[in-house]
Amino acid sequence: MIRVAVQLSKTTAAVVRTAGLGSSSRFDLLSSPSSSWLASPLRSLYVGIDRPNASPVSCQMINYALSHARSQKSDESYAQGRLVLEQCLSAQSSEGQDADNSRGAVLLAMSTLFAERGDIHDAIDKLQRVEDLAHCSLDIRVAALEALAGLHLELNLDDSSSDIADKCLKLFENSKVADDGNSGVLRARVKAVKGLVELVKNNLDAAESLFEGFQTIERCAGSAAFAYGEFLVASQNFSSAKEVYQRVIEVGSEVQDLSEQCALAGGKMSPMEVLVAATCALGQLEGHLGNFSEAEDILTNALTKAEAYFGSHHPKVGVVLTCIALMYRYKAKKEHSSSLLIQEGLYRRAMDLMKVSPEGTGEQVKVDRCDIANIAGGAYAEILDVQKNRKAEGQMMRKWSELAWKNRRISLEEVLDIAQPPSKVPIIDTRLCRLI
Repeated sequence: MIRVAVQLSKTTAAVVRTAGLGSSSRFDLLSSPSSSWLASPLRSLYVGIDRPNASPVSCQMINYALSHARSQKSDESYAQGRLVLEQCLSAQSSEGQDADNSRGAVLLAMSTLFAERGDIHDAIDKLQRVEDLAHCSLDIRVAALEALAGLHLELNLDDSSSDIADKCLKLFENSKVADDGNSGVLRARVKAVKGLVELVKNNLDAAESLFEGFQTIERCAGSAAFAYGEFLVASQNFSSAKEVYQRVIEVGSEVQDLSEQCALAGGKMSPMEVLVAATCALGQLEGHLGNFSEAEDILTNALTKAEAYFGSHHPKVGVVLTCIALMYRYKAKKEHSSSLLIQEGLYRRAMDLMKVSPEGTGEQVKVDRCDIANIAGGAYAEILDVQKNRKAEGQMMRKWSELAWKNRRISLEEVLDIAQPPSKVPIIDTRLCRLI
């Protein structure tokens, strides 16, 4: 570990030195992205701004750190990636907007690495530091607040996330931005943060006012467009929701194909988080509409993406497996078929990955990814109930799931009620591990 860290430190120092010499050939060791992409329409489409927000050297170091961390998907590789980012942050000795933009981009990347490993509070700490950058540009501040709101939603701190979303709206309203296409996309992104919070809180009317006009914003994509798709599902506009999800997937896949990591997003709003979530949401929607063949293909694709991005043992994979198991459950009921063995295997694997244990069913039941873990546990309990020699195990699992259920707007029984129409069946947002 120490030897690798020293080597990474030397690599980082070499990059910083070459920046001043302007020798682009020396950047090859960091797998530098295409420089033309930094000013391309695709970049503005995804992040909502045209100009680069960090120096090319900072972007290259961020790309290297993220790629290295994800290359082995281990605690060690992520620690090494964070070391590179720390080196990059300490190398920013100048002042002014360009330097603060580079610092902000590095902090966003740090928050992403922490969030991917489940270190939510460390991710929040990095995002909060963006606020201390006096000259940081508006788009980076918006990205940090967007990510902060998402992380607080994952922690079930809905009131805090609402306050953060209000702060993001106020920040944009008080900023002097040109009235052009870029500001329109950024405005949509700011409104989508608040709209997502209202969706999670089941305030559909409030969300509707925030998402008004989104269908006319041609360049709206990424996390903002995905939140709009979730709003359309909640509004029962399923055909439009499918179109939005497909667009998010298409744009997200293009960004991924360009090997661009230095996107203006952080935490659970990073491009790959959104891509996995949109793919999974589209698969769930197809399943709720009875299009099971399409649902199976899309959800399998979501699983492949999640395993490739997070690693096959990541809790996020368990969330996607839960979505697949629920699709098979719904299909079996609708087609009067049986897939109990498939479902049981998927639920057990999902609960193992999410570290769900029914032991200790006292009053103070606490579990990460509460909504999803309890849905998996409740559905698994139903499977155990039909097996005579496992009824006791099923009862213990059901008791655990019911005690741990914290969602105040919908009961576990309602979520698992197959008889409900598609309009009443919630969609799992894999970014937030919450029901929408």
